Amino acid sequence: MGLLLSLPFAGALGTVASSCLAGLAFCFTSTAASMFCKSCNCNSSIATRVGFAMILLLNSMLAWLMKTPFMMHNIEKWSYDYIKMDCEGDKCYGVLAVHRICFALTLFHTLLSIALVGVKDTRDKRAAIQNGWWGPKVLLWLVLVVVTFFIPNGFFMVWGNYISMIGATLFILLGLVLLVDFAHSWSEMCLDNWENSPNSNLWQWILIGSTAGMYIATIALTGVLYAFFASSGCTLNRFFISFNLAMCILITIICIHPVVQEHNPRSGLAQSGMVAAYCTYLIMSAVGNHTHEKCNPLRSGTAVGTRTTTVVLGAAFTFVAIAYSTTRAATQSRALVGKKGNGPVHLPIDPEVGHEVSVVNTQPSRTDTPRYQALLAAVEAGAIPASALDEEEDDDDEEEVGEMRDDERTGTRYNYTWFHVIFAMAAMYVAMLLTDWYVTDSPSDDGDDVYIGRSETAMWMRVVSSWVCILLYIWSLLAPVIMPDRYVFDVVALPAHMLIVFFLDSQTDDIYIYIFVDDVLYGQMQ
Repeated sequence: MGLLLSLPFAGALGTVASSCLAGLAFCFTSTAASMFCKSCNCNSSIATRVGFAMILLLNSMLAWLMKTPFMMHNIEKWSYDYIKMDCEGDKCYGVLAVHRICFALTLFHTLLSIALVGVKDTRDKRAAIQNGWWGPKVLLWLVLVVVTFFIPNGFFMVWGNYISMIGATLFILLGLVLLVDFAHSWSEMCLDNWENSPNSNLWQWILIGSTAGMYIATIALTGVLYAFFASSGCTLNRFFISFNLAMCILITIICIHPVVQEHNPRSGLAQSGMVAAYCTYLIMSAVGNHTHEKCNPLRSGTAVGTRTTTVVLGAAFTFVAIAYSTTRAATQSRALVGKKGNGPVHLPIDPEVGHEVSVVNTQPSRTDTPRYQALLAAVEAGAIPASALDEEEDDDDEEEVGEMRDDERTGTRYNYTWFHVIFAMAAMYVAMLLTDWYVTDSPSDDGDDVYIGRSETAMWMRVVSSWVCILLYIWSLLAPVIMPDRYVFDVVALPAHMLIVFFLDSQTDDIYIYIFVDDVLYGQMQ
């Protein structure tokens, strides 16, 4: 530890920077995480995901700062010319620093993903690595950030050109799949709440309002694109805008087609509106990063305020999308190996009763447990004081409170290894986004703005992403029509956590079967 603090780079950061890093480390200690969990009364799995998302945000901000001329000119001075930030021909000025910062986070999550392979619940000692140890984890991340600046530039040439680009592309594809999945999930959630709330029209208006809002946003953005980005001579921009508009109309028609409705009655305008709005945003982002000033008014010197607003809004939207994508991907990891539905467990028919055993919606009383009955008998016999029953109830209450916070004692809510793999790919995506997919020019010394995503490569990545998103959504609509046997709707399966308990009554020799779903008694039979 003393060796790290004596490094020229770390020492040159000064007292203020050291204090900031110390405060940052404290914010992610186990004590702070526990305080956050108590204050928001949330589960430990949620607090963990929020913590890692904040680390991703801080890492992205640090990588963004590395593109500024101030940082690039002073890092060499702070390290006494030991760290050289430029490369051959000064054509990747700032790029290597971004890749170093993001590589540190990628390596950080890769190590965690390997360490957490096979963790099924928090009873595994390795689960503490995921949900605790925030101080050591943040320290490891900061150490990796410092160490990456001593790795030769040649390594990051290969990393940025190949490995990081592949990881970022996979992250984009995964994000598009999850976006389509979210569009369907959002519509189904609104419909379910609408159907289950016959006395309230709240969810009806939420569904109608969100659908109308998405289409209004799509039309408004398309109008802005035609007005400002489709002037005379901008043939490519006109093609992008017109093709996107045609595809939005196409998916709107397909989602309400009678054949599609027959095989998937829950498909509708809510999903298509969300997909249309997002794809239109991608097209606007693409043409807004066009390198030709004639076809991109945001590049002119008179649009400095608009340019700054676009960068800030784009960065905010990107972080929200990355945070959601990583969390959604982690919680949907079970779907990759086979989907399981939800709903009641249908018990076998009791031959004596002659019909299926009814579902029990309440847990057995605490006074019916064998342990409580034994204590009660001891109290009645005078062996122990009556206060023992109160202590038993207090112990049970504390156990329930603890398990409410630790919502993964009987099984993890998501795959820990897959969670960190997604975050590693997200770090690669941030690196490629900040470096314009490794196509960038060095910033000038007069304090010009540092552009993000402004290159032909970045533009085409957004356009192709929009097309792929539309194709994925069209496939989600047509797949039930083409392969009806593989897509059966309104059928639910077993929950993820189910426990079947067999109990033998030694006095009557009767066998009782209890079925618990997520720690709730769902059914019983004799």
